[in-house]
Amino acid sequence: MRKNYVPNFLYCIDHSKLSENTIHSRMNAVKFYFEQVLQRPKFFMEIPRPKKRNVLPKVLSQNDIREMFEVTKNPKHKLLLQLCYGMGLRVSELVNLKISDIDSQRMQVLVNQGKGKKDRYVVLPESILVQMRDYFKEFKPKEYFFEGQKGDQYAARSAQKVFKEAMRKAGINKKIGIHSLRHSYATHLIEQGTDIRFVQELLGHNNIKTTMSYTHLTDSRKRKIKSPLDTL
Repeated sequence: MRKNYVPNFLYCIDHSKLSENTIHSRMNAVKFYFEQVLQRPKFFMEIPRPKKRNVLPKVLSQNDIREMFEVTKNPKHKLLLQLCYGMGLRVSELVNLKISDIDSQRMQVLVNQGKGKKDRYVVLPESILVQMRDYFKEFKPKEYFFEGQKGDQYAARSAQKVFKEAMRKAGINKKIGIHSLRHSYATHLIEQGTDIRFVQELLGHNNIKTTMSYTHLTDSRKRKIKSPLDTL
């Protein structure tokens, strides 16, 4: 029976063109069924897994981010982008942000039940306090800091649209989503000399290796290397 599963997974790769992460998820589901439900341990040890791609995070420069803020005139949309970048939030964490999670006295924000069902604290940027108070007076949110038109939770898809519109107005032609603001936050922190362990805590990463992927983008010594073309 084990041999029948290999062609099925190959079909997912060759014909369905599923990503490596999706294949891994499906293999884990089948593995769990056989090992935990049917009690057949080590069932999948002989089945090779596709190697995951080593994709570096896509980031924006601080100039690009500053330009996006300047062209976004809607105060709610602008604040949404600023907090997403300024605290390194996932879009799900951004729209889940509640008023009760914000502590302006201690200058920190509780990210309640982030990825992996973990709570963590992030630093509240001082430069944004005035805009946050003005926003609160104007829009008067009740529970969630960012609310939809009906007073319910702001949609993650709407936040993505805000980001895409800011990209368009700023003339930035990159195939990236709002998650790149989180990547940019991490990259810029490391460039400022922030300890990698603090960055890991702020991002809520379980494994330091995930955070280390940003160091490939911040090696100033590597960026100072000149191409041989420049010395011709």
